[in-house]
Amino acid sequence: MSRSAAAVHRVIKAYDVRGLVGDELDEGFVADVGAAFARLMRGERAEQVVIGYDMRASSPGLAAAFAEGVVAQGLDVVRVGLASTDQLYFASGLMDCPGAMFTASHNPAAYNGIKLCRAGAKPVGKDTGLSIISDDVIAGVPGHDGPVGTIVDRDVLADYGEFLRSLVDLKDMRPLKVAVDAGNGMAGHTTPATLGPIPSLTVLPLYFELDGTFPNHEANPLDPKNLVDLQEYVLATGADIGLAFDGDADRCFVVDESGHPVSPSAVTALVAARELNREIGATVIHNLITSRAVPELVVERGGTPVRSRVGHSYIKGLMAETGAIFGGEHSAHYYFRDFWGADSGMLAALHVLAALGEQHRPLSDLMADYQRYESSGEINFTVVDAQTCVDAVLKSFGDRIRSIDHLDGVTVDLGEGAWFNLRTSNTEPLLRLNVEARTTGEVDQVVEQVAAEIASHTEIST
Repeated sequence: MSRSAAAVHRVIKAYDVRGLVGDELDEGFVADVGAAFARLMRGERAEQVVIGYDMRASSPGLAAAFAEGVVAQGLDVVRVGLASTDQLYFASGLMDCPGAMFTASHNPAAYNGIKLCRAGAKPVGKDTGLSIISDDVIAGVPGHDGPVGTIVDRDVLADYGEFLRSLVDLKDMRPLKVAVDAGNGMAGHTTPATLGPIPSLTVLPLYFELDGTFPNHEANPLDPKNLVDLQEYVLATGADIGLAFDGDADRCFVVDESGHPVSPSAVTALVAARELNREIGATVIHNLITSRAVPELVVERGGTPVRSRVGHSYIKGLMAETGAIFGGEHSAHYYFRDFWGADSGMLAALHVLAALGEQHRPLSDLMADYQRYESSGEINFTVVDAQTCVDAVLKSFGDRIRSIDHLDGVTVDLGEGAWFNLRTSNTEPLLRLNVEARTTGEVDQVVEQVAAEIASHTEIST
C-alpha cells in the first residue's frame, strides 16, 4: 500500500526511523520499512538481516513485523532478541550482514524507532539508503515473486562481551568498585555479560531492571539531572568510578570517585592516547564540539587529528575514509576501528576502567591529565529565525573574532583559547551553543553575550 509522503518523512529521518508508537509508527508501517530495507539490501546481494530490540514494550511486536517484511522479500532473518545497539552492531559485524535495531535510545517510553546498518555495521542514513526506503514506502513496496525467507534465533550476548574484552588489555588491573546506572535500559542486559567476568571488578548495579517506562529517570545521561542518582550512589558506596548509559547503551558517561561528571572530551582524549600507544601516527576523529584538548593531545602523542561535523554518519564516514583508529564525540559516542568503525559505549568504558586500574591514582587525578579547558556543555535556544540570530551574535563580537569557519554552523575563534560554535538542529527549531575557554568566568561571559543577542531577536527558551 502507498503512504503519504508527509507521514513517512515525519518518521524516516536523516539518520534513523523514529516516531510515536501507534500514531506515527505501527506494525504495518514497520513491515513496509522492513520490506523496503530488504529490497535495498537484496539489490546489494545480502542474504540475511540480523534484528535486535530494546526493552520498550512495543519493541518485540515492531521487530516481529519488520522481520515479516524482510522475509516476504526473500531474505532470511536472524533474531538476537534483547540487545544494546552496539550488541546489534557486533552481530552485524560478526555475521557480515545488514542489521536493524529497534530502539528510540533516550526518548520517552511512547517513542520507538529503527537504527539500520549494512553488513559490517556500516551506517544507513538519508544519503545512503533511507531516502530510497522512504520513496519505496511512499509508493508502496513492490512484491517479491521468489521464495520467502526463514527466521532463526541466535544468542550473541556472551560472544559480544568476550569480543569487547579481547580489545582491551585488562590484565594486572587493581581491584575496582564500579557503580553502573543502567537507567532501566539495555546496559542492565549487557553489563553483567561484559564486566561481570572481569575478576578485579566489583560491579555495583543501579536500575538494572529492564523497563521501557523509565520509572527512575530518563535514560539520557547527557542531561545533568539524570546523573544525580549515580553521583549519589558513587559517594554512598565508595565506588572508584561511576558509569551511566543511555537507553540503548551505545553512549557511556563517566563520574569520578567524588561524584563529579567527567567530560566526554576528556574520555575521548584518554581513549585516543591509549589507542595511539599501540599504533603511533594513527588518525583520530573528533567532532568540532569536542574540546580543543583532544586534537592537541593527539598531536602530542604522535597522531593525526581529523575534525568532523556533528553526527554519527559523518564520523563513521570519516572513520572509513581515513582508516582512523578511533573517533569521539562530545555526546559520549565513541567509535573504534576494531569494532567495525561503529560506536560502543561499553568498549569506551572498558578503556577507562583499564586506564584507571593499571595505576593507583583516583580517577579525578587521572582525568586531570586530559582536562585543559572549561566548557558550557550544549545549550539549546528555541528560535524563530536562526540566521538572524546567528548574524546578530557574530556582529556583537566584532573585533574580538579571530576567525570563523562554517564546517557545521559557525565556529568562532575568540583567541586565548576561547571559542564557540553555534549551529542549527537538523530536526527542531533550535540553535545549539557550545562554548569553551580557559576559565569558567570566560565561558559564562560568552554564554551570556550570545544568549542576550538571541533573546533580543526572538522569543527563546533554554
